[in-house]
Amino acid sequence: MQEFAFVFAGFGVGLIVGLTGVGGGSLMTPVLIFFFGVKPYMAVGTDLLFAAFTKLGGTVSLARQRLVPWPVVAQLCAGSIPAALIALWALRHLGPESARVQHLMTTTLGVALLLTAAATAYKVLVFSQPRRPEPQGADAAAAFKARHWSLPVLLGAVIGTLVTFTSVGAGAIGVSVLLLVFPLLPLPRIIAADIAYAVPLTLVAGLGHASLGSVDWSLLAQLLAGSLPGIWIGSRLVTRAPERLIRSALSVLLAWAGAKLVLV
Repeated sequence: MQEFAFVFAGFGVGLIVGLTGVGGGSLMTPVLIFFFGVKPYMAVGTDLLFAAFTKLGGTVSLARQRLVPWPVVAQLCAGSIPAALIALWALRHLGPESARVQHLMTTTLGVALLLTAAATAYKVLVFSQPRRPEPQGADAAAAFKARHWSLPVLLGAVIGTLVTFTSVGAGAIGVSVLLLVFPLLPLPRIIAADIAYAVPLTLVAGLGHASLGSVDWSLLAQLLAGSLPGIWIGSRLVTRAPERLIRSALSVLLAWAGAKLVLV
């Protein structure tokens, strides 16, 4: 019976990721910890590979719709991948099962969830205007340029570190900051960029956690059985979803989970 619960949880999270770019680690990691009693270090490691495969499915669907801005993805990866490797080195040195690291993970995860909740609410309140039309010609080239070339790299480095320690950081935080860094990109392309660059990041971080013994492979297979069809459906509906309603509900849920982890 629990196997079906894992599949259903994977489908729900995958659907939300495809619709909004939010929800991978932000939802799955606290779900595994609170509802299924998975140890934090095992939840983080398993969720990283879950996110890699889930977002790979979403990236393929979005790429077929020609929504992925690959230059933006490359700039983000330039910061996130090296940062993830440094964070993995630190985890290996400290030991992921130690009480100190477990406390660090849960506290950092709680703070990350609170930041994600705030970013999600901010997105609803500030960036809830009608979607911008797809830029054409010279405007399309300008849309791929950041306010400053260093900003995507720095953003990638911060999120790469956060994701490696908590599996949370892309999604709402990434989407909200990308809206500021790339102000001319339409929202569907922002979401597509956030999902696409998270694939190599979570794959590197997840494989690093696997080398530390922090991945439950059976659990991962069950989550993926639900998430892959979920994110495919969500990514097909990304341009028609009731985004404001979904994000409002998510911000409340994430704030609750973050506060609970910080106060534990």
